[in-house]
Amino acid sequence: MTRLTGNALRLTVHIGENDTWHHKPLYTEIVHRAHAAGLAGASVFRGIEGFGASSLIHTSRLLSLSEDLPVAVVIVDTETRVREFLPQLDELVTEGLVTLDECEVIRYIGRDETRGRTQGKAGTKGKKSL
Repeated sequence: MTRLTGNALRLTVHIGENDTWHHKPLYTEIVHRAHAAGLAGASVFRGIEGFGASSLIHTSRLLSLSEDLPVAVVIVDTETRVREFLPQLDELVTEGLVTLDECEVIRYIGRDETRGRTQGKAGTKGKKSL
């Protein structure tokens, strides 16, 4: 299990939903490569509206433009590990925006495999009451 606390680096890759790498979604390839590189985690967020360098607004409100919505892949890990991963993005991302931000990890806890299977009702797994 990866442990991460304190100072970290957040890598955000802004691409289009229709961007591909060898006939599969580019965001999927980025996530799988981040996993293979042993990074702490990666998440993909689909936007409902946005524009980039092309200045074309993509929105879920208009059927004609809803085919290529913005997608952000967010990865957080130590600065060293994130920077070691950047050359892979040079190969993958031909259009888009890649940003790095310093951040502080306050809490990073994975699921306890044995406890998560037996505890709680459906929809409440992993949640704690205050």
